[in-house]
Amino acid sequence: MPSMTLAISEDFRDQLKSFLWINWSELAREIVLKKEIFEIYIKTKKISDEDWKFCEKINWHPVDELPIKEEFVKELNKRKKGHFIKLNSIAEIFE
Repeated sequence: MPSMTLAISEDFRDQLKSFLWINWSELAREIVLKKEIFEIYIKTKKISDEDWKFCEKINWHPVDELPIKEEFVKELNKRKKGHFIKLNSIAEIFE
């Protein structure tokens, strides 16, 4: 398997060493794979079975990265301004 080396400052390297429980190589692999899956999803709107397993494993989906649609934001704002009933307890719901 090919490897990649990154140049980082000594201060940054020292900061990374303070997180001994983090596998930085695995984290970098996941980030690159997420980007790759996201790019494919944007183009095809599909996810392969293998990619889907990866997404499930890390509890992530490409749609999480998409911006919120403007019409959804407008609907949320409209509902915020709507009529609400103030209750003092949960029991009041059932009265």
